[in-house]
Amino acid sequence: MRHASRLALALALLGLAAAACGETRSVRNDEYGDDSRRARVQGRLSGASDGLVIFGVDRSRPPGSAGDPGGGPGLGVNAYLWRATLDTLSFMPLASADPFGGVIITDWYSPPAEPGERFRATAYLLGRTLRSDNVRVSVFRQVRDRNGNWVDQPVSPGTAAALEDSILARARELRSQSLAAR
Repeated sequence: MRHASRLALALALLGLAAAACGETRSVRNDEYGDDSRRARVQGRLSGASDGLVIFGVDRSRPPGSAGDPGGGPGLGVNAYLWRATLDTLSFMPLASADPFGGVIITDWYSPPAEPGERFRATAYLLGRTLRSDNVRVSVFRQVRDRNGNWVDQPVSPGTAAALEDSILARARELRSQSLAAR
């Protein structure tokens, strides 16, 4: 008896789920009548913009300008810091990048001159403004021991700070280039 009631409940839930998935809605042409959106798209196609859009953010407008307050709706962090972090850490293989949460994680990288040593970095972008306290980098280092195992080792104290400084310098450069292109 119990088995039958569980089976009936499972079938009922499955039926409800299938019915919910089957519901469709057709899109009407008047839903695309937003002239401001059409003008932005036409502006990009006519060359009024650089045409590069990252998750709905037009990089030709600096974050914080009237058309793009704080990096736009699609990017959770400052667009210049995001791009600068990717550029600065580009020598390391990328493991993951979350533009909404502002986290970039690299995979292990071994310098060609030191194959028995490897590094990994995690960058945290903490805000939507181009400020030094919106970038934090953590660097991890491992060295291969005699048995071939990787062992955690301390990183030089200035390594993370040097990467943060490089990211900020690159972000400022990107911002200057963007303003000069206007």
